[in-house]
Amino acid sequence: MTMLDVRAISHRYGQKQVLDGVTFSVEKGEIFGILGPNGSGKTTLLKLISKELPLTSGEIVIDGRPLMALSAKQWARLAAVLPQTVETAHGYTVKEMVALGRYAHQHGLFPTWTTEDETAVQQALAAVGLAGKIDEPLERLSGGERQRAYLARALAQEPQLLLLDEPTNHMDMSGQVRLLNQLARAAHARGLTVVAVFHDMSVASLYCDRVLVLKEGKTAALGAPADVMTPGLLNEVFAVPVVRQAHPAAAKPVFSFVPQHKCEETLLTGGLRPSFLDDAVVLAARQPLRVLSSALVGAGFQWATHFVNRHVGLDYDCRDAEEEMRRYLERHRFPVARTVGMMTAVDVRDAVWRRENGEAFSVSVLATAGVGNAVDAARAWQHQPLAVKPGTINLIIVIDGTLTEAAFVQAVMTATEAKTKALADRLIGDRETGTIATGTSTDSVAVAATQTGRVFAYAGTATELGREIGRLVYEATVEALDRWEKRGKRR
Repeated sequence: MTMLDVRAISHRYGQKQVLDGVTFSVEKGEIFGILGPNGSGKTTLLKLISKELPLTSGEIVIDGRPLMALSAKQWARLAAVLPQTVETAHGYTVKEMVALGRYAHQHGLFPTWTTEDETAVQQALAAVGLAGKIDEPLERLSGGERQRAYLARALAQEPQLLLLDEPTNHMDMSGQVRLLNQLARAAHARGLTVVAVFHDMSVASLYCDRVLVLKEGKTAALGAPADVMTPGLLNEVFAVPVVRQAHPAAAKPVFSFVPQHKCEETLLTGGLRPSFLDDAVVLAARQPLRVLSSALVGAGFQWATHFVNRHVGLDYDCRDAEEEMRRYLERHRFPVARTVGMMTAVDVRDAVWRRENGEAFSVSVLATAGVGNAVDAARAWQHQPLAVKPGTINLIIVIDGTLTEAAFVQAVMTATEAKTKALADRLIGDRETGTIATGTSTDSVAVAATQTGRVFAYAGTATELGREIGRLVYEATVEALDRWEKRGKRR
């Protein structure tokens, strides 16, 4: 059922057209977001729906009734509003201010306070996390707490439609999450319809069922966030570069603005080279690199300045290797949050460093390789679990350029295929299955990019970049295996 129907509304402030023929509808129980830059008409739209401004063009219908036909009290029984800024009501306690939300439900010249009124107020205070400050003077609350108190007043009103103008204004992160989660629960549990203005695109994407995007008072987009909030549209509307990515835990997109930097000297021409500790080979970059890795520490996408490939003995046994590796990094004063950490039983003095500086781009590869635990991935199920054998092939690939997410993934694929080809050409076998091995059971790979300069949309083997990655990884892996075998023969 439709709760709110907005039909071709326009509005002017003097000669300035701030809304121009905006039309949309909101279903009962829906969370509906309104987005747009400053001056696009967002707050004016809410003021028209809340009767704060007179409607001069178009029509607004709430729950099947024309807005113009509703009295102030009738409107208050249907809808509540939380404006962007609210002046502090001095002299009121939190409970007294929230109790004002029950006005629309009271009758007669001398209304009495009912059990229903008390329950509504208590539930509203609990919902916004202020039950413990019920007798606190309102002026003693922080800005975020006051915003939550005014929201409690709106919830105590028990509206069918809730209008919010930047509801998380002045709130810290915990307050924002608590508020938005409560709104989502109320929408889904009791059919509360929420129409809210948001400045944070990611918040709108995470919590809204649909969004209206305004530009200069006109509808730029209307629909589900995942469908309409495209980088192209947002770049056009907000006039700044916007990056869209998938949220790691929810099936929703999230957004980031791209800051403008002065052009930095490219990292690889600045002389990136490995250095050695007693038990590790290290790459340290002057500027953070965008990385996709399968490493023990720093797996997934992140920005990193350090890459540590650490040697551990064949008798290494730790129930929580990741935590132990973090402690190792801390002891050696590496910035853990910006470090990619790998382990290997191979002597790191046998690490191979290959670099190719081309006219269009540069690629570097650091490889360590041992194959005592070589495995054929297609037959790994035949292996005995927990078999302890020395090995591991670790690869760190650094690219002087800008990679898309697709290019990062394809670079990992290309490197893995080149490593597998190196094992095949060396006839490295899986001892338990008698077949050619594809890698080892503990391999790690990290692909890092400066994210400056030339943009690479792809990095598969059909591309110039992919071919260079494949060649260098193959050559570095073969040479690292040669060094590993020679060291084994010297023992």
